[in-house]
Amino acid sequence: MPFSKTFYIENLGCAKNQTDAEALASLLMDRGWRLTQPEEAGLIIVNTCGFIEAAKKESLAAIMDFRRAYPSKKIVAAGCLAQRYGDELFTALPEADAVFGNRTLAAVTHLAQSLEEKRVILRPENYGDLPQKRINFSRPGSVYIKAAEGCGNHCAFCAIPLIRGPLRSRSAEELCAEIRFFLEKGVKEFNLVAQDLGSWGRDFGAAQAERGRGAIGLAALLRQILEIAGDFWLRLLYIHPEHFPLEVLGLCREDKRLLPYFDLPFQHASRKILRAMGRKNSASGNLALIEKIRETLPEAVLRSTFLVGFPGETDADFEELLRFQEEAAFDWLGAFTYSAEEGTPAEILHRKKALLVPKKTALARKKEIQARQEAITEKRGGRFTGITTFLLAEEKTSDQMCLCRAWFQAPEVDGLTVLHGSAPAGTLVQARLLRRNGFDMEAVKI
Repeated sequence: MPFSKTFYIENLGCAKNQTDAEALASLLMDRGWRLTQPEEAGLIIVNTCGFIEAAKKESLAAIMDFRRAYPSKKIVAAGCLAQRYGDELFTALPEADAVFGNRTLAAVTHLAQSLEEKRVILRPENYGDLPQKRINFSRPGSVYIKAAEGCGNHCAFCAIPLIRGPLRSRSAEELCAEIRFFLEKGVKEFNLVAQDLGSWGRDFGAAQAERGRGAIGLAALLRQILEIAGDFWLRLLYIHPEHFPLEVLGLCREDKRLLPYFDLPFQHASRKILRAMGRKNSASGNLALIEKIRETLPEAVLRSTFLVGFPGETDADFEELLRFQEEAAFDWLGAFTYSAEEGTPAEILHRKKALLVPKKTALARKKEIQARQEAITEKRGGRFTGITTFLLAEEKTSDQMCLCRAWFQAPEVDGLTVLHGSAPAGTLVQARLLRRNGFDMEAVKI
C-alpha cells in the first residue's frame, strides 16, 4: 500500500552528518515530499553515525526505538553506519525497511519510491553532490557548509576513510554559490566543515584548478569566499594540525569576518603515541604552531581534542599529554577514550593484549583532562570580560533575556552567552560581556 509523502529525519553524529541530513531533506522536498514530525510522517530516516562504538550503539538503538514507537511506518537506516555495514544491517536488522549509504545522497528519492513495494538496500559507491539550495537544520542565523567529503589522512584510529572514502573537495564556485544562497536568507554565521579543511583542494587536477581560478588550497578558497559582500562570520572547523596554512592568519587580520577561531585536533603529545596514531608532528612542533597563531593573532581562540587510552599509552605518555595541555592552554578542549574500529590500523595494536589500556584507566584519564581543562577554560575566558562585541542571538527566553553566542563560541560545543536584553533570533546584536559563569558568559545589550 502506498504511504504518504511525508518524512522525518533523525540526525545523529557530527556537523558533517547534519549537512547530509539537510541535503536528504532538500532532495525529498524538491520531489514533493513534506517534512514533518515522526508521528505524522510516513517515512522516518535515521541518519546514523559510525565513527566510534558508542555512536554505533546509539544509532542502532534509535532505529529500534522508532520501530517500537511506529510499527507501521517505513524506517530507513541511512548515513555512516549504513554505508559501512550495509549488507550486515540489511540481514540482521529487519526493523529497518531500507539501508541507504551516504555516498550518493541524490538516490534518496529513488529509494523512497522503491520502499512502497519492498525492503531495499541501496549503497552505491559513486558520489552525489549536495544541493546548493538546501534547507537548514542549524540554529537561527547559522549554517554548516561542507567544503569537502572524505579524508586521505588515514590516522590509525580513524574509520572515516573507510566510511566516507577518499578526499573529494567541492569547487570554490559551488561553495560560494551556497553561501550566497544562505546570505539571501539572512544567515549570519557560516561554519566551514570537512574531515580536514586543511586538505581542501588537494584532490583537484590541473583542469579543476584552472576552473576554480587556481584555488587549490584553503587560503585560496577563503579569499574567494571573502570576496562576497555582506556582514557575516566565517568560522573554520576541523583542520589537521599538519595541514594548517599559515596564510590564513594574514587573512584573519585583513578581514574580520574570518573569525580567529581554530579547531585543531592534536590528539596527543607523546611522540611514541603520535607515531602510532600516524601523526608526524611532535609536541614541540605543535606548541610552536600554537605560539605562531597567538603571536600573529593575540585574540585567537583555539579548540582541540585529545584521544586517551590508545593502545600502548603508558602513565608516562599520559603525563606528557597533561604537560602539553597546560602549556597549550586551549580555550576549549574535548577528550575522548579510544575505541577500536574494525579495519583501522590501530585494530591490529588492539589485538595485542600487552598494549591494551584498561577501560577504567582510560576513563580516569579522560576525567582528569576534563577537570584540568575547566580551570584553563575559565581563565582563558576571563580575558573577554568587559569587552564590547557582537553576539548571534539564538533563542528568546523572556521579554528581557535571550541566549546568544559570541564569536569565540562555536555552535553546540562551546557554551552560550546569556544576554540581558532582547534580540530577534538569527540576528547580530552589540553587547558588553559582563562576566563568565563556568563555560558560559553573561552580557548586557548596548
